[in-house]
Amino acid sequence: MTASSAFEPPPGPARRVLSVGAAVLDTLFRVRSLPTGQGKILPYEMLQIAEGMASSAAFAVARLGGHASLWGAVGDDAAGERIIADLSASGIDTSGMAVVRGARSAVSTILIDDDGERLIVPFYDVRLHDTVKPVTEREVSSFDAVLVDVRWPKLALAALSAARGAGKPAILDGDVAGNGVIELLAPAASHIVFSQPAAERLAGTTDPVELVGLLKRKFEQAFISVTAGENGCFWFDEQTGKIRHLAAPRVRAVDTLAAGDIFHGAFALAIAEGMPIEETMRLSSMAAALKCQVFGGRTGAPTRAEVCDALRDWEARAVEAGT
Repeated sequence: MTASSAFEPPPGPARRVLSVGAAVLDTLFRVRSLPTGQGKILPYEMLQIAEGMASSAAFAVARLGGHASLWGAVGDDAAGERIIADLSASGIDTSGMAVVRGARSAVSTILIDDDGERLIVPFYDVRLHDTVKPVTEREVSSFDAVLVDVRWPKLALAALSAARGAGKPAILDGDVAGNGVIELLAPAASHIVFSQPAAERLAGTTDPVELVGLLKRKFEQAFISVTAGENGCFWFDEQTGKIRHLAAPRVRAVDTLAAGDIFHGAFALAIAEGMPIEETMRLSSMAAALKCQVFGGRTGAPTRAEVCDALRDWEARAVEAGT
C-alpha cells in the first residue's frame, strides 16, 4: 500500500455517519478588517448558507465520499425551510430533522476579514431543543459512526449513549459550550476532539501537551485530541501512552469559518472507515486546511481526491526536507 492510498476510502458501500446538532442559516460578510468599535462597516462580498457545527461536519462527510445524515431542529419558518432545502441539496440526508412549531430557526451574522478571522453573532431559540425524541441502539446501529456537537446536549447525550450501546464510535466535537455541557457529554463518548479554547477552559492550562494529558486522565474511556489551529493537533497515543503532535499544513487562510467542523466530519468518516489514527489525523488536518483557503464557510470543504492529492504533495515535500 502506498502512502497516498492509505487515505483512500475502503472498498464496499460508503460508510454511514450520523451527525447530531446545529443547523443554522448563516449570513457571511467579507470585510477588510473586523470592527473595533461602533460605526458602519461595508462588506465587499456576501453569502447566505445553511451550516452550523453538525451540519458542516455532515457536509464534509458527504464531500469526502461518505453517506451523511443529520439530526437537528429548525423552526416552522422560512429560514427553516431554507436550511433543510440547502442541506438536502448538498447531499445530506435530512429526513431525521425536526421542525418545531412555534420556534424560530437558528440564524447568525458572521464577519470574515482578509486574514480569515471571523466575528460571529448567533441566535438560537431555546424552544428548538425543548423536546428530545427517544434514541435507540437499534436506530443508530445502521450507522458506522455517530458524531455530536454541543448545541443540543440532551439529544447529543442520547445519541452518544445509544452509539456506545450499539458498539459504534461515539464522537464528541468538544467545542466551547455552556457550563456543564462537556462534563455531561464527555463520559458517554468513545472519541473526543476538543478545540483548544474549550480544552483550556476545561483543564485550566494553555499548554497543548499538558491539556491532552489532563483531559485523558479526566476522560480515560475516550480517545483524546486537541486541535490548535495553525499549531496543528495533539492527541494521546493509546499504543505508546505518549502525546503525539501533527503540524498543520501551511496554507494562506482566507476563511477559517467551519474549518474545525470540517476536521470533525473528516475525523468521523475516517474512524467509520477503520482508518488508523495517525492517518485519520492527517486526513482531517488536510481537509480543514484546504477549507481555509476558500471563502464561504462549509462550501470550502474539499473532495476526497483533493485531500489525497494534497496529502501526496505534503508527504513529498516532507521527504525532500528530510523530515
